[in-house]
Amino acid sequence: MHIEDPARLREVVSNAVSKARITDVHTHIFPPTFGDLFLWGIDELLTYHYLVAETMRVVDIPYSRFWAMSKREQADLIWKALFIERTPCSEACRGVLTVLSRLGLDVKSRDLESYRQFFRDITVEDYVDRVFELEGIDKIVMTNDPFNPRERKMWLDGKRRDERFLAALRLDVLLNSWPVACQRLREWGYDVSEDLSADTLKGVRRFLEDWIGRMKAVYMAVSLPYDFNIPEDSPRARFIEDCVIPVSRELGVPFAMMIGVDRQVNPGLGDAGDAVGRMNIRVIKYLAARYPENKFMVTLLSRENQHELSVMARKFRNLMIFGCWWFLNNPSLVEEITRMRVELLGTSFIPQHSDARVFDQLIYKWEHSKATIAKVLQDKYLDLLETGWVPEEEEIERDAARLFGDNFRDFALRTEI
Repeated sequence: MHIEDPARLREVVSNAVSKARITDVHTHIFPPTFGDLFLWGIDELLTYHYLVAETMRVVDIPYSRFWAMSKREQADLIWKALFIERTPCSEACRGVLTVLSRLGLDVKSRDLESYRQFFRDITVEDYVDRVFELEGIDKIVMTNDPFNPRERKMWLDGKRRDERFLAALRLDVLLNSWPVACQRLREWGYDVSEDLSADTLKGVRRFLEDWIGRMKAVYMAVSLPYDFNIPEDSPRARFIEDCVIPVSRELGVPFAMMIGVDRQVNPGLGDAGDAVGRMNIRVIKYLAARYPENKFMVTLLSRENQHELSVMARKFRNLMIFGCWWFLNNPSLVEEITRMRVELLGTSFIPQHSDARVFDQLIYKWEHSKATIAKVLQDKYLDLLETGWVPEEEEIERDAARLFGDNFRDFALRTEI
């Protein structure tokens, strides 16, 4: 059906985005079968590091005192400081309120204890089903680190996994902390040494193959600092070029890079102590051009890098941009970046991922992102309408399906998805 009325066009776009099924390509969420690695509930929401950083700006207590508190005490402090004594207008605060509202809770009551009671009264299994259905989520991709002893045990024990939770093999320890990784790999029976010998490279490749197979990983991933460089004579660069890229190509598993972190600028804040830096886009050009048969997924943390990244994606079809990561996951920046990407790339990118670590965050991150992305698409279809091109409802639904799921499935080419 052709849509020529601008008001009707906006409505159709909004509905298409709202109904589009989501494949969330990057999260830090685990299935409930992984025990206490699965984080959920109001206290977990409130004590997430976004809100910790906000709180410590306005509460004059030593960091050590805050970390000595129980989780409930921390949540009480954060609720009081950010929601009672101040207006909760930051994106992280609004996110908590969106979660509560979408769950049918009375936000205007400001009654933290009643919110806790809601989570006590619902089973984890019922809650997971409710959130998936509420947000139209088909699949989420986890972040899976075999160097984490608690998580490693789950995989080695063959812990059953909800099929909606897909795995991604995380390589941070291997690529960023080789002495630590080397010791662990030796303990696990891999023939490796710190000298990066041919045997070591072979052992690392075998490790990657083993864990991709065990997890059925849909991609390999690493978070990298803003000053990451390649090529260079370092363990990280050697492993990427001599191990990760060959295995990625041979097994058809994309390599995802999240680049731009400035780690622990304030160690007292713990996980909240990281910041952002601008990276050199030449690194992306080098990898995409040198390895045209490999597939690379890239998200960059710095706002200043986004234009360069979009231009680079126009040049290399083996490069898939995904999401507005971490400090960029704010509506004003999501809108700006998505608008630029549509103007440069059409619909051939992945506009968002949740990066959620607490399960409940899926609600607000997708509610907020979909609303912002819909606004951009409405404007773009109206631009087309002004040229005389009349969009069809089926075409708009197709585009939404591509952005929120099909682009990833087509790029990853994995039957599990």
